[in-house]
Amino acid sequence: MLKLYGGARSRASIIQWYLDELGITYEFVMLDMQAGEHIQPEYLKINPIGKVPAIVDGDFQLWESGAILLYLADKYSKTQLSPEERAVLSQWVLFANATLGPGIFIEANREREMSRLLTPLNDVFGQQPFLLGNEFSVADVAVGSILSYIPMMLKLDLSSYPAVLDYIKRMSERPAFQKSIGKRA
Repeated sequence: MLKLYGGARSRASIIQWYLDELGITYEFVMLDMQAGEHIQPEYLKINPIGKVPAIVDGDFQLWESGAILLYLADKYSKTQLSPEERAVLSQWVLFANATLGPGIFIEANREREMSRLLTPLNDVFGQQPFLLGNEFSVADVAVGSILSYIPMMLKLDLSSYPAVLDYIKRMSERPAFQKSIGKRA
């Protein structure tokens, strides 16, 4: 059985969301970060960086949330992707972690980046329900999780981005979201 390692209020909830969307049975291993369980030798064998989340799937180990999401999509999603489709999916997952998250959640970046990031997303969601069109995908888990944290953690005024607000609402109403990230709200 796949094992997911995480801590309280960690990015492991993003992985939980996607595992639940896929209907994959998994064991959640809660590490006590305050007690330093993430820097103990047995966990460092899984992730030498000592961060969460990480997964163990049989003999395979992987850490870094975006890499885990892409692996799960490749292994467990029922959709077969061409290299070009896979690249676009990867683009959105990497965008969420490397651009959107830091652009919104690092206060020094926010004023410069918020409109630059949310305006095109608002345009996308004004034309289609999900990032890749009419079908929910791992890209929506990656981007949707970052966007859903904005009202939970920052309380920013997003009224200039009504399609983004609608998207956040739709993502947060998904049952798998409610079982994972929704518990944090």
